[in-house]
Amino acid sequence: MFQACQKVKPIFALRALDVQLYRVCDDLSGGLILPMLLFSPWAFGTTQPWAIACMNFAGDALGLLLLVKLFIRKLKGYPAPRWDAFSTRSGRLSRRRHPLTRLLTNTLAGLTLAVLADILISALNVAANYNADTRVFQYQTCLAWLPHSFDGQRTWIYFWKYLGLASAFWAVADWLPGMTSAEERSALVGGKNEAKSTVPLLPARLRTMLWLLCINGAILGVEGIIQRASGASKLLFLVQPRVNPDGLSQFGPYAYRSNAAQYFNLLWPVCLGFWWTLQRIRSAAAGGLRGKAQHWLLLCAAIMAACPIISASRGGALVSAGILILASIYFAVTSLFTFAGRNSDGSSRWGTAGLLVLFLTVTLSLGWYFGWGSLEPRMEQIGEGYQNREEMYEAAQPMTKDYPLFGTGPGTFATVFQLYRFSDETYWPEQLHNDWLETRITFGWLGYGLLLSALACVGLRWFVPGGIRGSRRFVVLAWLGLGGCLVHALFDFPFQVHSTLFLFLVICAMLFGLSRHAGASRK
Repeated sequence: MFQACQKVKPIFALRALDVQLYRVCDDLSGGLILPMLLFSPWAFGTTQPWAIACMNFAGDALGLLLLVKLFIRKLKGYPAPRWDAFSTRSGRLSRRRHPLTRLLTNTLAGLTLAVLADILISALNVAANYNADTRVFQYQTCLAWLPHSFDGQRTWIYFWKYLGLASAFWAVADWLPGMTSAEERSALVGGKNEAKSTVPLLPARLRTMLWLLCINGAILGVEGIIQRASGASKLLFLVQPRVNPDGLSQFGPYAYRSNAAQYFNLLWPVCLGFWWTLQRIRSAAAGGLRGKAQHWLLLCAAIMAACPIISASRGGALVSAGILILASIYFAVTSLFTFAGRNSDGSSRWGTAGLLVLFLTVTLSLGWYFGWGSLEPRMEQIGEGYQNREEMYEAAQPMTKDYPLFGTGPGTFATVFQLYRFSDETYWPEQLHNDWLETRITFGWLGYGLLLSALACVGLRWFVPGGIRGSRRFVVLAWLGLGGCLVHALFDFPFQVHSTLFLFLVICAMLFGLSRHAGASRK
């Protein structure tokens, strides 16, 4: 009897099959993440139900793969080769992480679950269902002290959308720190004295993702420029949209030019920061500007930075100009301090400065040649356009007072806003063109606070030890892109468009893995 009990293996014992399963799930995760990055903007900005459903299914699949990986890694104790588990002090893999890193990760995970729970409770605790055909609310009894929705069907749509996005965020954040086979061999072969040299500034998976995003974004921008120059009014030369059927209102695969501008303004600062980081690495390694492959990134960034101007989006052009100005100031300030240092390489710094001036020149030249003729008359009417939106904001403001804590329910703005119109002539928008105010209306202060707290966790991650060694330039420029999107959300709706929100979360997932002080906690 005792011998039989000895033969029974514990359920959580790590087996060779578990290691193989982990690697398969990890590879499948990358095999899903990268195509999603390509698919999202090209599928007409993921604005159609079929495209959103595809992204939701892919996100859910990533979530399931992540659960399997976490089960093997956490419960079965598999020391997976990861950069966030690599100790820069000992040169070995460690299972320990810095306490602040664990606290921040657990806090963000808890906030993610809280946001999903808030949406789910609102969808289950329905206060009303709306019949779009009869335009009649069918009110129901609900628990007023819990989150509730005034359009249960729309809130369910938002739940599945946010579930897929949350799964994708954590899958990306978990996949990026993983080592490739070559990195694993390099990290484990290196001794204690060589540990720091084996920790790359941008690991292979992060570089692959960034190259893919930058090249795909540049091709997307070229297609949009060609489409605008030809005067075509079909998205990707294929589909005539019902909304904004004229070519000037569109750009590339986006039926609304401002959505395209928001996507490019998120991506081009990341591309510029990636180039700047590679430029610094190559200059330090080669003793000068010998590496040339990374300069294609500068061209990609210039094309994408010009697209908001060419799209004739007033808000997009202003945000792009603001990011350009702030990035220029940041470069000037950092260069000033670097030149003052003892170890500055003057020729390399001047070379980088010259390339950045070239980037700025190409960007403005492309924007002026292809877009200024359409943008200039629209800029002259910017006051009138914003005044119309101010009237919408004024009509919607009482909604925040009537439903302060729980809101009207995620996704219910268009349904409930009709009750607050001043008259039948008042414009009835699908989106409020102010995501900050619309989020307060639909999520209430509870959901609004949870979302802002989650964003704050991403911002704090850079200052907490452990993780991938990040470049300060890359992080600053990535945050400029995120900040530009948040500013644009004051007078438009970038976070109501799936492709823009997905890219925003992917960049946040990248930043959540980067730190000023890389590596695992010392044993």
